Amino acid sequence: MLFDTHVHLNDEQFKEDLAEVIQRAKEHGVEKMVVVGFDRPTITRAMELIEQYDFLYASIGWHPVDAIDMKEDDLKWIEELCSHPKVVALGEMGLDYHWDKSPKDIQKEVFRKQIQLARKVKLPIIIHNREATQDIIDILKEEHAQEVGGIMHCFSGSAETAKVCVDMNFYISLGGPVTFKNAKKPKEVAVEVPFDRLLIETDCPYLAPHPYRGKRNEPGYVKLVAEQIAELRGVTLEEVAKQTTENAKKLFGIQG
Repeated sequence: MLFDTHVHLNDEQFKEDLAEVIQRAKEHGVEKMVVVGFDRPTITRAMELIEQYDFLYASIGWHPVDAIDMKEDDLKWIEELCSHPKVVALGEMGLDYHWDKSPKDIQKEVFRKQIQLARKVKLPIIIHNREATQDIIDILKEEHAQEVGGIMHCFSGSAETAKVCVDMNFYISLGGPVTFKNAKKPKEVAVEVPFDRLLIETDCPYLAPHPYRGKRNEPGYVKLVAEQIAELRGVTLEEVAKQTTENAKKLFGIQG
């Protein structure tokens, strides 16, 4: 049984065929998924989905690209929603220096506030990092994020950086890019990261694995990520599925 720790089934791209997408995921052995909301509309939809499907959970937060749009009452609203038993994490949050919509100082402030909230409500955090590794590590340390830990989502850094993150009580999550032919770093990370700190995800509808690269991603394809990791580590698909599912349940506090 597989656990996709990062899906955007709340995305418009799944509006027309969500039931079929979920059915295909189940046929590929996907047992549980975390739907990630990162602004008002996607959080609202994530909350609807977790009420509708017993095997879906939610992570809610504010995306760094849209940090400039976040108001104080947005954070209060997120805090209120954290009392829902199926909200298992905060995020995705972090820093994104690729797009310039939100100034870096505002991104950092919004990131810090969300880490502080996570510590208050005692939930792990899901980190979005684009071209901002050192600043993210610095802020995580300064805000004592190791108290709650969390996930380095769609990790694209080096094995050395992964070790730093693991030492800070974070899990390393790999998605579609680990299946790309020339993806040297993710393949190294897949081998080097301690097995009890590894997670798998799709980030669907984005970052589809080979051979679907460039097409819409969906949760069923997380099996291809698991198969690639199994091959790289020299273990069976069943071992990867079992270990990464156990890891996810432990992090998110999910029983059974």
